[in-house]
Amino acid sequence: MRTLVVGLGNPILGDDGVGWKVVEEVKRRLNNDASADVLCLSLGGIGLMEHLIGYERVILVDSYSSDAPAGSISVLKLSELPNYSAYHITSAHDTSLQNAMVLGREMGAQLPDDVIVVGIATERIHDFSEDLSPPVEKVVPCVVNIVLDLLRRGELEPERYERPCQ
Repeated sequence: MRTLVVGLGNPILGDDGVGWKVVEEVKRRLNNDASADVLCLSLGGIGLMEHLIGYERVILVDSYSSDAPAGSISVLKLSELPNYSAYHITSAHDTSLQNAMVLGREMGAQLPDDVIVVGIATERIHDFSEDLSPPVEKVVPCVVNIVLDLLRRGELEPERYERPCQ
């Protein structure tokens, strides 16, 4: 099964870089194992969708803003996430990943049905810094282990990750 692991975010905007830090460690731990391709991207919507073409399974690792405490972890299928492009678009030239996937499929692109999102609640995403806040930095090893576990297992069992680091 062709699998792609993508760290999303911006590595110079504090906690927004957590996706990159996690997948860089995943790549190091995989040690050139061909079981998955690993990328770090600062894309969303259509640009991100284009990178998913040809894969059967994708794991996205990204930060998110929430009322949850910084460092909280969520593991969900992309289909379970709200499609915010119906409410707010940051660019008139792009759309949500969910909408981009629909568009891509309508155009004949071979896109994965299995897209898993591992989200980390953040504290600072607007500070110019390559450092993560302490609560986000603290959960990086746990998130790395979640991604490696997802790669080994092949199936998403959301209840398995309800309290992953406690």
